Amino acid sequence: MKNMGNLDRLLRLALVVAVALAWLAGAIGGTLAMVLGVVALVLLATSLISFCPLYRILGISTRPRS
Repeated sequence: MKNMGNLDRLLRLALVVAVALAWLAGAIGGTLAMVLGVVALVLLATSLISFCPLYRILGISTRPRS
């Protein structure tokens, strides 16, 4: 069921941190902050469960084959 490798998960987490820091620093606000916040939540959730529904639809996996 998992389809995300460690590098993919780390990159997603880095994007989540970047969005959070940009918001905390006041660099983003309003509608942009809300949209990026939702995207960040999706990235966080998918990285925590190591599964991306879009990857499944497209037949992509960044997880190393065993």
